[in-house]
Amino acid sequence: MNNGSDIGSHLLDLMLRGGSSWVLYLLLGLSLVAVTIMLDRIWFYVQERPPRERLAAAVAELGKNGAAAALAKLTDARSMEAAVARACLSHAGDGVAAVEERKAGAIEQERARYERRLAFLGTLGNNAPFIGLFGTVLGIIRAFHDLAGNSLQGTQAVMAGIAEALVATGVGLLVALPAVAAYNIFTRQVERAASASEVIAHEILALLKADPARAGDAAAEKA
Repeated sequence: MNNGSDIGSHLLDLMLRGGSSWVLYLLLGLSLVAVTIMLDRIWFYVQERPPRERLAAAVAELGKNGAAAALAKLTDARSMEAAVARACLSHAGDGVAAVEERKAGAIEQERARYERRLAFLGTLGNNAPFIGLFGTVLGIIRAFHDLAGNSLQGTQAVMAGIAEALVATGVGLLVALPAVAAYNIFTRQVERAASASEVIAHEILALLKADPARAGDAAAEKA
């Protein structure tokens, strides 16, 4: 029993010394990291805007002059859609089944690139309120401990301490809300790009299935 009480007293002493201030600094640091990731992802998605005219021209070129000519239209084009289209066109000579496998692999590879660092925003959005709540609990423990040691201040001391402790919960919510909003927006952007990539890949596959000879120049160029 003494060991249990000793552990409890040590934990109480640790909580009283730490207080809730370090939780606020932790939330501040996490919020700065989250803002950095948001700005990085915004800039990334701006740069990865799909070149719709070039994609449409590549599909039209595939129908007219074959895979190699279509592939030339997408040289250095950025976006998930362009990367998936290049993967399909560059392996058009391997057959439709191979192109379908290349499409699936390219989409997964690009999805991983698009989702980079988004897990941090999702995790922060889900857990920042709990971190703030933990800071509030620490502050309340300290407030009641101060009341026990100085009963003259009474209710006023407890209420002031609790009010200060509740700031941690408020900051936790303030950090969580933008992180959740950004995570949802960026996730929708990834899903939109993946859906558009599926569409362009199906257009290429449809043309290759309708006329396998369109892939002949790509196969000859690879050989």
